[in-house]
Amino acid sequence: MDFTYRCPLKPFNCTFLLLWLSHFQAAQSFTNFIFGDSLVDVGNNNYIFTLSKADSSPYGIDFAPSNGQPTGRFTNGRTISDIVGEALGAKSPPPPYLEPNTEANTILNGINYASGAAGILDDTGLLFIGRVPLREQVSNFEKSREYMVSVIGENGTKEMLKNAMFTITIGSNDILNYIQPSIPFFSQDKLPTDVLQDSMVLHLTTHLKRLHQLGGRKFVVVGVGPLGCIPFARALNLIPAGKCSEQVNQVVRGYNMKLRHSLKTLNNELRSEDYNTTFVYANSYDLFLKLVLNYQLFGLKNADKPCCGGYFPPFACFKGPNQNSSQAACEDRSKFVFWDAYHPTEAANLIVAKALLDGDQTVATPFNIRYLNDL
Repeated sequence: MDFTYRCPLKPFNCTFLLLWLSHFQAAQSFTNFIFGDSLVDVGNNNYIFTLSKADSSPYGIDFAPSNGQPTGRFTNGRTISDIVGEALGAKSPPPPYLEPNTEANTILNGINYASGAAGILDDTGLLFIGRVPLREQVSNFEKSREYMVSVIGENGTKEMLKNAMFTITIGSNDILNYIQPSIPFFSQDKLPTDVLQDSMVLHLTTHLKRLHQLGGRKFVVVGVGPLGCIPFARALNLIPAGKCSEQVNQVVRGYNMKLRHSLKTLNNELRSEDYNTTFVYANSYDLFLKLVLNYQLFGLKNADKPCCGGYFPPFACFKGPNQNSSQAACEDRSKFVFWDAYHPTEAANLIVAKALLDGDQTVATPFNIRYLNDL
């Protein structure tokens, strides 16, 4: 691999990077650039003013690298991206982009740009005040790319990015904002459902094309899960235990169908220009629906109630003044599907991640994540 090397850093850091670069070609570790919402946020929202935060106990109670302290992950332990990265050889998960002094990780193992409450559409999540919409996340990657070029040159950057994975997990908040009751001063006139779906797919496709122009070649685009089954949506629609809101899930299925078609078109168009380009559609909807409806087959005991926080508004998951972290959450977190009213537990994430890694074409199209990584 021919790197044009120009080190802008302090001498010690330059020495470190030179040592690393000397071994880069022989043993490149798994590199992942992660975009999305709270399902994959690992702490970016800790650094902005927002109502969407997971920086207090009991969030992170089972996250071993932090000894059970909150990191900004919206679950009790690892996210699906954390688990997939570990399985593919990542030494550590990509740090949040907004965390200070993370530039070197751009080259070492990637960066996480995801932000809780973010959506494909810029206005999504307005109620939470601060968030980093997908458009801005892509702009932040552009800045990361500029850093890469300053260190390893344009050719080195292109070579590294074509082997890296780009994971995009977003769209849930756009649909959740659409289905929830109108809030004065924050709500706009509702679009017809098909117009919302088309707008989401159009904007997402535009951002994917931009990431491709910037050098991305291996993409995993995660469809929206069955939002009609999460505790928040079931409470909102007064859905009884063991059931899901078919109305909400119908909106999700329509979007996913259009997204899948768009990715197929992108594969046909862009692979004709560069055969290294692949967009994998990750079918999280069917995976998670199967888990919710058949949770006992997976060794779980509860797919209705969230492990932490209430089943009804305000759905808050936090440690009370006279509680410790374990008292604020359910006792056996490994048996629950949902961590809070919106997000899955690590136990659920493990099941879904394993399927996405090694599943057949009903799970990931045109092939699974492990196969994509080995290309």
